Amino acid sequence: MEVTTREMYQQLCDSMGESYGVQNVHQQFAVEPSIQQELQDKIIEQSEFLQLINGNVPVRDMKGQVIYGSANSSVLSRTDTSGNGERVPANVLGLDPKGYELHKTNGDVALPYATMDSWSMFPDLSTRYTRYVQEAIANGKEIIGWYGETVAITTDKATFPMLQDVNKGWMQYMRENNAAHIIEEGEALSGVIKIGPGGDYTNLDHAVSDMKRLIPRHKRKDLIVLVGDDLVSEEHTQLMEAIGMDPQNKVLAKSAMSTIGGLPWMTPSNFPSRGLVVTSLKNLSIYTQKGSWRRHLKDNPSKDRVEDFNSFNEGYVVEDVEAFVALEFKDDNVKVTRDGGQNWV
Repeated sequence: MEVTTREMYQQLCDSMGESYGVQNVHQQFAVEPSIQQELQDKIIEQSEFLQLINGNVPVRDMKGQVIYGSANSSVLSRTDTSGNGERVPANVLGLDPKGYELHKTNGDVALPYATMDSWSMFPDLSTRYTRYVQEAIANGKEIIGWYGETVAITTDKATFPMLQDVNKGWMQYMRENNAAHIIEEGEALSGVIKIGPGGDYTNLDHAVSDMKRLIPRHKRKDLIVLVGDDLVSEEHTQLMEAIGMDPQNKVLAKSAMSTIGGLPWMTPSNFPSRGLVVTSLKNLSIYTQKGSWRRHLKDNPSKDRVEDFNSFNEGYVVEDVEAFVALEFKDDNVKVTRDGGQNWV
């Protein structure tokens, strides 16, 4: 690390120590809950999708009841109180008894000296460093949310590049708590889901309309479709082939793709390329235990880099498992056709 870079890095460490109220950031320290909340908020800001969901829900315990849930019936009624009748308030908040469980997660980030030296040419090295660490952690949260399946004592990124063994994400929460809402196949015993002409679903509109029926009518408020970019591309290609390349038809195609199954849609970053989920954004949560964040900065010349060690206890929760339906995307079981249903890939 160059002399100027080291000076700027030391200033960064001094400033961080002052912000966290510790004398030495090169020894592991506990982040105060109020500062942890601010840190989590900054991480969430690095992800457009995490800002749309309940991306930072602070909780006290490692296990407990879900926070939000949903109204499972109406509170509207009428009682004749002129006699012995009494009005009886109803508790209609459907808190899933399955609850949540948090697990320790490490968010350790390394920055090579060469990168730090390059950044030192700019006056905002501290800002660049902080943003890089926050973006790296936010990116991991997005990936785990969809791909996380298990909680390994020691994770193996070579075997599980999509962080499947770091924590259990939203899909795994559903597999364990309401497997009936994870559609694994179209035709019985086929083991696959075919989307396209001649398939289980003619198109995405057909699939989403069918999925939406699994959600109770009174829980269909604010539903949105989360769809993988591969499925969007295939849908668009088939639509353009069907209507031709006339400019006016392109306008019609854009209008036709404005909704899927009558619902708004989006493709979140790090979402499975052939994933398809119908839920509300506020049905997805990430819980973090207050006071669980630990941090430690290290200058590691043996690796020619600086290291930022972070750990925190967190868990992924679907607040209402009845208001979430998805196609199972594992094992490449969502198939599309490019020849009218003759072959499925």
